Amino acid sequence: MDWKEKALEYHSRGRHGKVETVPTKPCQTQEDLSLAYTPGVAEPCLEIAVDPLKAYRYTSKANLVAVISDGSAVLGLGNIGGLAGKPVMEGKGVLFKRFADVDVFDLELNTQDPEKIIEVVSALEPTFGGINLEDIAAPKCFHIEEELSRRMEIPVFHDDQHGTAIISAAAFLNAVELQNKKIEEMKVVFSGAGAAAVGCALLYVDLGVKRENMIMCDRSGVIYEGRKENMNPFKERFAVRTNLRTLEDAMRGADAFVGVSSAELVTRIMVKSMAPRPIVFAMANPVPEISYYEAREARSDIIMATGRSDFPNQVNNVLGFPFIFRGALDVRARSISIEMKVAATKALANLAKQKVPESVLVAYGLKSLEFGPEYIIPKPFDPNVLFSVAPAVAEAAMKSGVARKQIESLDAYTKELEKRARHVASLRMPEAD
Repeated sequence: MDWKEKALEYHSRGRHGKVETVPTKPCQTQEDLSLAYTPGVAEPCLEIAVDPLKAYRYTSKANLVAVISDGSAVLGLGNIGGLAGKPVMEGKGVLFKRFADVDVFDLELNTQDPEKIIEVVSALEPTFGGINLEDIAAPKCFHIEEELSRRMEIPVFHDDQHGTAIISAAAFLNAVELQNKKIEEMKVVFSGAGAAAVGCALLYVDLGVKRENMIMCDRSGVIYEGRKENMNPFKERFAVRTNLRTLEDAMRGADAFVGVSSAELVTRIMVKSMAPRPIVFAMANPVPEISYYEAREARSDIIMATGRSDFPNQVNNVLGFPFIFRGALDVRARSISIEMKVAATKALANLAKQKVPESVLVAYGLKSLEFGPEYIIPKPFDPNVLFSVAPAVAEAAMKSGVARKQIESLDAYTKELEKRARHVASLRMPEAD
């Protein structure tokens, strides 16, 4: 059976798709029925009518996230529409549940009009504890997220933008340390000017990279002051005064390359032209801007990361969104603040320096794994990601003033997370045929 047949069979066997809804309360007796629905259901309704925050106690809102997409920029498939993108959104739901015990409704929209999307999503606020925007094309994704964040009193998170930024930034912090460089002196070149590139650039600035030391390139070349071709307000924010015009020009002497663009845009010669001890994050998927082997052949002093699981240092968004929402939901956050994003970044970076659990070595067929050039970011199946990132995000939410619930003991909270992890592990999972 080839890969296509295997994937289609996986999605279609048994109950079609990848998710289902199950009740969390018994409904086996007359009394159960009376409590679940009428007349008993009136009591929590009346409580919530008096105090809306009680919805977090009496309904699923406290653990429910909407994964929402218009299908305009699905993975590497492009604008295939909401319906065709549904398998991806269901997949996000599986990852939310598997890694952080967060429940998800995936909602695929039959419109790509940003104003309609804003109206639809903002009207859903009573249902959800958080909104995960997914696979919405730039530049409209920026406007949609900003406007929804302004209107809504629950976290709104565009994963393609902030998820990639947080995971790559964690890897970047460790790579800078290992290469014995100073982040404020780093000259960083970005290939791509969409959601992921803009998200990465903004977060890197918050971590200490100077805006004047950044050069962003798109398919038209360097984004420079005064350029008229293929520009928008979001690109204008990264326009620099320079005579450089091509990606090749920009990479000459650069300390770091961050690629979130297209396959095979970077050559060995371009990597050789970079500064000593370069950092190359070629994160285009499935084919990176330059392959792992080509980059390593070009420079022996390189630290390399890609978006692929078959090479070291995979930048994988599953390291971020489940745990960020877990922490945000558990303190009933109104939004996801920059402090929460930085906290998640630093928690991931620090975790890579800790001892790797034996279960991770077994899962990846490794004998050993330790912090170094080929291990700058944790593996997705490391159970300690949950126990590191969620508490860091929750604490940052409380300190930055966006939390509506205070956690008195982070140690006790971590024990609650351990219970959640055991709960997920105990769930009935369909067996492979």
